[in-house]
Amino acid sequence: MALEKEWGIKLFSRKHRKVTLTQEALNVLPDVREILDKEQQLKQKIDALKNNPKGTLVVKGIPSISQYSAFDTITQFTKQYPEINLKFSEAGTDSLLNELNHDGTDIVFTRIFSPVSEKYDVIVNESDYFVALVPKNNPLSRFEKIQVQDLKNESFLVLEGTISGTNPIIPILKKPNVQPRIMYEGQRIDLILEMLNEGMGVSVVMDKSFDLTNYPNIAVIPIIPKKSSQLAFIKRKGDMVPVVNLFWEFARNRT
Repeated sequence: MALEKEWGIKLFSRKHRKVTLTQEALNVLPDVREILDKEQQLKQKIDALKNNPKGTLVVKGIPSISQYSAFDTITQFTKQYPEINLKFSEAGTDSLLNELNHDGTDIVFTRIFSPVSEKYDVIVNESDYFVALVPKNNPLSRFEKIQVQDLKNESFLVLEGTISGTNPIIPILKKPNVQPRIMYEGQRIDLILEMLNEGMGVSVVMDKSFDLTNYPNIAVIPIIPKKSSQLAFIKRKGDMVPVVNLFWEFARNRT
């Protein structure tokens, strides 16, 4: 059986055309029943919440969330359950996971570059990778691919919170005698795009985190070596709050 293979123990004895539980199975049976009971209780709470949704759900996410499918998941959830009070706010990538350590945050949507702690539940929505945004009047715009060190003499336009350990411009910042100029740091990607479109600075962002429809003077150049991330909803493992689990089930079914 699948469980026997997964758990690495023998659950059933098949002798003389009879199937009986092994001693190992009898030892874990009370725990299995307890888990099934809790699962059933949770299902009942979620079913009740679906029929009579209420409560407050606090979600925090990266500033560019509107460019990802997670944004549609959140908006569709609020449309389906208008009685639930959704509170959404933005925060930098490096601080979001830590927000779950505080009681005031139920779920975060953030980038992950490596496996997160097992104390969290994770729903991965999609992946993304870093690119350089360069004005087309900049000689670097002729590059098909670019290394981060090629940008060391440029003025940077950065989203607030992206000067962090997960951003590939950090190795440059740590090199001796290199002091990149930060021309702008803020939360407005539209302002960064406007400045780039006018020929000012360069930026390092995720490929899906922007829309160049109204910015024809910007070139997008993949950064090598490629550095990817996953975009994910994350919550505390074992969180039994019905409204949290209702959203979690909703998000998982849309992935």
